[in-house]
Amino acid sequence: MFFPISDENPSKNKPLITYILIGLCIFFFGLQYLSQMNIEIFLNYGFIPNNFFYSNFSFESYFPVFSSMFLHGSLAHIAGNMLYLWIFGDNVEDSMGRIRFIIFYLSCGVIAALAQGFVDPSSNIPMVGASGAIAGVLGAYLLLYPRANVKCLFFIIIIIQMVRIPAFIVLGFWIFGQFFSAPFSLESEGGTAYFAHIGGFIAGMILIPFFKKKETKLFNNKTNSAWTVFQSKDNMINRDKNFLQDFINKSEKEIKNRK
Repeated sequence: MFFPISDENPSKNKPLITYILIGLCIFFFGLQYLSQMNIEIFLNYGFIPNNFFYSNFSFESYFPVFSSMFLHGSLAHIAGNMLYLWIFGDNVEDSMGRIRFIIFYLSCGVIAALAQGFVDPSSNIPMVGASGAIAGVLGAYLLLYPRANVKCLFFIIIIIQMVRIPAFIVLGFWIFGQFFSAPFSLESEGGTAYFAHIGGFIAGMILIPFFKKKETKLFNNKTNSAWTVFQSKDNMINRDKNFLQDFINKSEKEIKNRK
């Protein structure tokens, strides 16, 4: 199992919006903490599908689809989300510019919330967290920089090692985990909003071609060391196969000549 901690894909410009989003999430979590995680905050500002789909049009019913992105259920919840946003957000922001990135981020968050809501529109359980919007960032990153190096902590029980893994493997495993876990979440109330993650991720992949700058290309061909290692191993295997085949051919020829 591996856990991403950073990437080797420096952005050209300071990711101001990414920093602001992280700051806002931390700020509002601080307010939640000071209020002793008052359930009223989640009921008033968390996204509740039943209120959204079945209530009369009102500010109180529709505003939470935005405000829920800045609330979190626990310290581990916000820490994981902000780490992923910090790792992958700067490059996605760089690819489209600050204003477009704000619209992109919020759009992915809204689509993610609606995706979860459509699964159980009568649910009265508040959904909170930036996970859906950040999933959109991950989907965009996958199409923009699939071969970028991602530094991960790789561990099996207690063995921990730092490894470099191509982004398409890291993000591919992540979204596979969401699809795998989503059906099981239908059997329980509350918990992780896997369908929001899936909806946000797909939204990010669909929207990135329209939001990116014209000069920014999808599937960046920048080769990284991790990918180079994989290619080098393949080349070594091919060279070994060729060497072995040449050796066999020469040996057979020499045996025939002796006869």
